[in-house]
Amino acid sequence: MTAVKEVRKSKPQALLVDAGDVFSGTLYFNEFKGQADLRFMNLMKYDVMTFGNHEFDLGSSAEGHQALADFIKGAKFPFVSSNVDFSKDDKFKGLFSDLISSKPEQGKIYNGIVKQVDGQKVGFFGLTTEETKDISSPGSIEFENYLEEAEKAVKAFKGMGVNKIVAVSHIGYDDNAAYDNDLTLAAKVKGIDVIVGGHSHTQLDAPIVVDKDDKGKTKEPTVIVQGYQYSDYLGTIDVEFDKKGKIVGQAGQLIKLSEKQDDAEAAKVLETYSSKIKELKETKTGATAVKALETPRDSGDATKPSVRKNETELGNLITDGMLSKAKEFNKDTVIAFQNGGGIRAGIDQGEITLGEILTVLPFGNTLATMKLTGAEIKEALEHSVNLAPKENGGFLHVSGMKFSYDSSKEAGNRVTKVEVLGLDGIYSELDAAKEYVVATNAFTAKGGDGFTVFKKAYEEGRVTDIGLADWENLRDYVSGLKTVDPSIEGRIKDVAGSNTGPTVVLAKDFGGTADAPKTHEGNVVVDITDIASLENAVVKGNLTLTGTPPDDFTFSQVTVEGNLDLSGLDGKTVSLSGVTVNGETIL
Repeated sequence: MTAVKEVRKSKPQALLVDAGDVFSGTLYFNEFKGQADLRFMNLMKYDVMTFGNHEFDLGSSAEGHQALADFIKGAKFPFVSSNVDFSKDDKFKGLFSDLISSKPEQGKIYNGIVKQVDGQKVGFFGLTTEETKDISSPGSIEFENYLEEAEKAVKAFKGMGVNKIVAVSHIGYDDNAAYDNDLTLAAKVKGIDVIVGGHSHTQLDAPIVVDKDDKGKTKEPTVIVQGYQYSDYLGTIDVEFDKKGKIVGQAGQLIKLSEKQDDAEAAKVLETYSSKIKELKETKTGATAVKALETPRDSGDATKPSVRKNETELGNLITDGMLSKAKEFNKDTVIAFQNGGGIRAGIDQGEITLGEILTVLPFGNTLATMKLTGAEIKEALEHSVNLAPKENGGFLHVSGMKFSYDSSKEAGNRVTKVEVLGLDGIYSELDAAKEYVVATNAFTAKGGDGFTVFKKAYEEGRVTDIGLADWENLRDYVSGLKTVDPSIEGRIKDVAGSNTGPTVVLAKDFGGTADAPKTHEGNVVVDITDIASLENAVVKGNLTLTGTPPDDFTFSQVTVEGNLDLSGLDGKTVSLSGVTVNGETIL
């Protein structure tokens, strides 16, 4: 509020624009269903908003999109949406017009609107990612091709004599091109001057100018801006046009909001909401986190870890809780999956509150079980890692299994090994023909995040919705643990670049102690010439022995998760007592 007032003081005609995802993800939304957000948006006098995918998260609830309809009706500003068809949902009857309006009414949705800025007509139209049908719950609301609808909008504006055009976009700056993104929009659709973007949580510290089309030819510039996430910044963009509507100058920046003082009026209004959720936030679960459990994002840097592409301690905790709860209803459940995009926050070190649990899992998804073949599970895992090392909201955290993949290989052919934990505590290779019972949330089970293999199972009646909210399951699980201390266990491994050969380990460095066996990641070679024994170790790969061992060579408490290769022992034979080999033994 402070930053908005400061900008308006120096630039009275500045427009306040929102590119979507007001709904979901916070305790305020869980309690007030968007009305708290709307109170402040009206207070800040927003000018226009488009819809993000999260605006459609409640579509599968008993009330459907009633909260969204109420949000729209209560808004003191209009909405723009060019590629979303609301016509099949009666809750939006009378709220949506597929026209461009020069006199838009507040609380209504338009294909586009025209605003007067410095005496000039500026056209605004909105786009929402088509991927919403896979990553949210839109119900009967449909999404049209963004390029086709953008071209129609630009043509309509031109026909009205408007040559300054802004796309308010929730399709992502450089998101999955198979669906849509701002860079492609700027290159392929002529006539768009500015794109105010969202969805990909991209921090564009300065505006990006696209002045080449998709064929590399020079075009009139399109300026793209995006302000990262969660109101960390207020973005500003000033654009200068020539008489023909061509951009000849631009300047923009991100204003860091944590450096601003609270606005007194807004702070007072906030108390009416914060006081109501204070008790909810502070309700104790009876559990304590030994360390902070983080939910990292990589901000577009593929070298950094992310909850949407890496195994995390919190992901392991959530899936372990899902598996534990699902077993209460179906004892045959052996695996659990949680989509990384559904894990929205971390847990601080110390006492765990209900508020934290609700913020981690804010969507109220219910627990479901699926009957899947091993082949279908492998297909799902391929989809889970198909974008790696880029982020993917559909990246699956797992419990009851572990798998390896190679991100350097072609998508769809990346998963190299999958193992399932048996009731005996031993991992065994996934059987393509065998049927397994798998737990996940109902959103994923119905095909969310593009899991067509799960959608097929759902349509064939192989999914059972248990009905318990995911946050309830996590609350109950941590309450039962009391002390919460999950770890990274190697459940998910990217082996790209690791196939350069086995690691040579000296026999003296091979083992640990009986209480703390030494773990070796990957393939290992050990020369056991004149070595009496190998003890207290786990090899998470193949173990190859070479040299000439003594006749009384022994193993003790050694586990080999891959193959044990004894073919290089100079004709010697050794006793296999004391070694567990999950793969093959090569003699």
